[in-house]
Amino acid sequence: MQKALLAWYKAHGRHDLPWRNTKDAYHIYLSEIMLQQTQVKTVLERFYFPFLERFPTLQSIAEAKLDDVLKMWEGLGYYTRAKNLHHTALTCQGILPCSPEELGGLKGIGKSTAHAICVFAYHQSLPILDANVKRVLCRFFGLSTKDEKILWNKAWELLDSVHPYEYNQAMMDLGSMICIPKKPLCSLCPLHVKCKGTNNPERYPLAIKKAKVPTKKRFALILKKEGKFGLIQRQERLLHGLWGFVQVDGLSTDAILLGKVCHAYSHFKVELDVIKTALHVKVDGWFLLEDLNTLALSSVDKKIVALLQKESKK
Repeated sequence: MQKALLAWYKAHGRHDLPWRNTKDAYHIYLSEIMLQQTQVKTVLERFYFPFLERFPTLQSIAEAKLDDVLKMWEGLGYYTRAKNLHHTALTCQGILPCSPEELGGLKGIGKSTAHAICVFAYHQSLPILDANVKRVLCRFFGLSTKDEKILWNKAWELLDSVHPYEYNQAMMDLGSMICIPKKPLCSLCPLHVKCKGTNNPERYPLAIKKAKVPTKKRFALILKKEGKFGLIQRQERLLHGLWGFVQVDGLSTDAILLGKVCHAYSHFKVELDVIKTALHVKVDGWFLLEDLNTLALSSVDKKIVALLQKESKK
């Protein structure tokens, strides 16, 4: 089975991915963090190379301000990843440890990410358990639920300890290219002969019915003083550290509606009425309109800036 998997990877694997053509632990770590919750195509085409150009080493992140790191992360979402990256750079003083235990103790680095860094940068014999590998293991062993403890045991059981680098890359590619969530290409899979999920692959694992995504309706306050706009630096977990316009649930009586913006996050949608108001609200900084795009802003706040720029041209 391992020979068949490695032969498939040699013929069909994604060997040209830049993080597979380096032994630099930081480059590999960065790719692992960016690829959490984000597709390879998006990371490769829009974020990986510009980020490395701005921050070529982990030490350069440690020496940078968090605002600068967040600005380069802008548009990639899940900004906690960027905060953890900055925190890790400071904690490590720019040098990543080489043991899974030490790596796993750093902010934002879970067990699978720690193993990935150790395998791909330091060539240690460890299994990886990302979302794609979990799906492959569930189908191969006929597991209906993604029990972490059981999956780690199965990951160790299947590991090719002689070729851990190629094996793990093959498992990830298999899950991404062949053993896909819907309508998997079982006839092309090198594991299909022994796979317990071949007859009904979409049963493994059983899909969890997603709840309807709620919509939050709020108001974004456009506060202006002496030609400058008032913004806050967010403290909530989702957008922590990013700059943005004050949002409230209630509408001020003196408000002037400038427009509406909408944005969908992973677990909810937000609809904002953008209103101009003379309310006295505490903010963290005042900025000219032309300076707003230099700040690290969330996607919804960038939409508000675009609305203001459109208004200013009228």
